[in-house]
Amino acid sequence: MSISHSRSMGSLFVKATACSIFTTALLTSGGALAERASVAENPTIDASLTAYEPLNKLEGKLTITGSDTMAMLTDQLAFEFTRMYGYPAVTVFVEHPGSNFAMREFLVGFSKQRRGDKARSEGHESAAYADILASSRAMTPEERGHFKSRYGYDVMEIPIALDGVGIYVHAANPIPQLTLQQVDAIFSSSRKQGLPSDIKNWGEAGVEGWSSQDIHLYGRDSKSGTREFFIQTALGGGALKSELHEQPGSAMEILSIARDPQAIGYAGIGYQGSFVKVVPIAAEAESQAVLPTADTVTNNQYPLSRKLYLYVNHEPGKKFENPVLREFLRYVNSRQGQEIVSKAQFYPVTKTQLAQNLVLIQDKSATAALLEPTK
Repeated sequence: MSISHSRSMGSLFVKATACSIFTTALLTSGGALAERASVAENPTIDASLTAYEPLNKLEGKLTITGSDTMAMLTDQLAFEFTRMYGYPAVTVFVEHPGSNFAMREFLVGFSKQRRGDKARSEGHESAAYADILASSRAMTPEERGHFKSRYGYDVMEIPIALDGVGIYVHAANPIPQLTLQQVDAIFSSSRKQGLPSDIKNWGEAGVEGWSSQDIHLYGRDSKSGTREFFIQTALGGGALKSELHEQPGSAMEILSIARDPQAIGYAGIGYQGSFVKVVPIAAEAESQAVLPTADTVTNNQYPLSRKLYLYVNHEPGKKFENPVLREFLRYVNSRQGQEIVSKAQFYPVTKTQLAQNLVLIQDKSATAALLEPTK
């Protein structure tokens, strides 16, 4: 649920949500939940990645809307871009209402800030359209078709980070692992992954001595892209069980799991601590169960691996009308930008992916430097 004011950090204005405020406090308080588990290690950033070289002068505005999962990432990217590179005339507005909610608004051409926050911040009306949509899931073919029919060209899709959706339980739960079919039978009433019956208690899930302990389900609300990804990937497009406790954000979901020994839920891999743990997942009963790590996510060995995206309404081959937009995209796809990805508890994209991204944003020199063989 959005609060009514923006918090100002120099030239960065973040339209905060109750969940994002909680997330910030959670990750900066030094409390037990802020501790990182070993599966979410910070990978080393390739030193050969192209460094961002700031312009001598840049001014203008940028609006980013979208994913709650990516809230810490987009906030940090915006802050570092405006404060670390001497762009006092650049203002970046960031909001994170959820990927699904923001996706709908992006496709019809406006953001939640259209009626007040930007106008109040600057004292005049601002453009209503969000420059960047941050999404924890890929656009569907139907959404891409809607965009192209409206604008006459394909949406610009830029993967900027890798993530694994973790299956979280209370730290006291001794569950050793789960298969994707078991996850489906636990969360879905459809069971499209193939198990013949529901899994309703922890004994049925394989926890010895827990047959009397019912499973308590937690997950995200309908505004979430993580929810949509989980439904399509883990549940095969099936229906979530009605008894699932919907939460407005990932941090609130993890807090609920930390308070409930019988709980299970799903969230991005960045939300870990000493009161919860991530369960190893096997794609099939005969497969090895693995945790989401930099290696298993990058090579897609982890069954719930995903990319995190920035979407931009920009006609391919045309000059960017907003120079701040292009510079921000250059920064995100630089070595410094990928360092922020790692610090925000996600995994960097591959060097090949960065080169493809830089081609899209027409940064020929950076692309050439990135593809140059390492000496």
